[in-house]
Amino acid sequence: MTGTGPQAQGAPATIVAGAPAVPSPRVGPGARRAAGPGVTEGPDHSGRPGAPTEQAWNTVVGAIRRASSVDLVCHVMPDGDALGSALATGLALRSLGSEVRVSFGDDPQIVPGSLEFLPGQDLLVPAAAVPDRPELMISFDVADAHRLGLLRDKAEAATALVVVDHHASNGGFGTHQLIDPAAPATAVLVDELLRRLGVPLDREIATCLYTGVATDTGSFRYAATTPATHELASRLLATGLRHDLISRRLWDTQSFGYLKVLAAALDRAELDREAAAGLGLVWTTVPHADLLAHGVLPEEIEGLIDVVRKASEAEVTLVLKEDPDGTLRGSSRAKGAVDVAAACAALGGGGHAYAAGFTSHDSVADTVARFRAALAPTGPRP
Repeated sequence: MTGTGPQAQGAPATIVAGAPAVPSPRVGPGARRAAGPGVTEGPDHSGRPGAPTEQAWNTVVGAIRRASSVDLVCHVMPDGDALGSALATGLALRSLGSEVRVSFGDDPQIVPGSLEFLPGQDLLVPAAAVPDRPELMISFDVADAHRLGLLRDKAEAATALVVVDHHASNGGFGTHQLIDPAAPATAVLVDELLRRLGVPLDREIATCLYTGVATDTGSFRYAATTPATHELASRLLATGLRHDLISRRLWDTQSFGYLKVLAAALDRAELDREAAAGLGLVWTTVPHADLLAHGVLPEEIEGLIDVVRKASEAEVTLVLKEDPDGTLRGSSRAKGAVDVAAACAALGGGGHAYAAGFTSHDSVADTVARFRAALAPTGPRP
């Protein structure tokens, strides 16, 4: 379960080394303190419309405490928030004495090279090793059951399936939901879950959670980042993790092959100034042949869109990545004036207002035309 390229050559141990682990009771400025039965104060999510209720949290905590084994799963081709959330929970539950398995439904199951430093990967098992009918399964950062890949049938057969997620497009599958569209990352919800389970933060758990939060906030640059997000980051940093090395692995380490794929993608990029009612669309494609030619794995190019979206002339960015069977996986971003989740939903996908995706079996030209037709401004451009 290893990637390829320079970023897959093993992470420096110092990512989670340094100062001794600092006990991190979630008490004090920015922490969530119980204010009475069923009431919380501070940046807890349970009192916000659309966020998990107190009853939902209690039900899930009770189910975890009663389970003899727990299967923790995330979406195919996991990013830092998905895998980091699953591994953090796995480490926490193992410390409580639970039998734990962590998995995702890819075959082969390959951890992206940029995430190989994450602690807890000894908990990872192939999808085939997950029971056909799990006692308790918890999914992380999965907006739709089909994103579970090879684990979908097992998830649907589970006695209990808890969905922990922050995607606005999540329709609420599973038997229990801890879904908060206002949370900047699934890892934020995991932090709250671990607090309720009574698991203190240590350096390894904090490294996984920090990776999740940093990934889904774009290194704390995206609009969903709040004061509470920085308070959480402060508590995680207090465990002694090396945030500088984590950031280097996440954003500043790529194979030379990736650079060649990126160069080709930028060369074929197109700017449509009239799209989105004149706010502009920049789009490009990554043929599967490019990945093969340069020995690049599909998961290595997930961050390519962040380079393309720098074009100042376009509000919306679209990157179409071709799978071996010709299927196109579309990733889109917006800068604040267009709801790309709505546009992607029109193509059968979904996500967040400013970061969403979809799958298409049409040609590139037809897919771009359909996406363009679905774009509609939602407010003033920032």
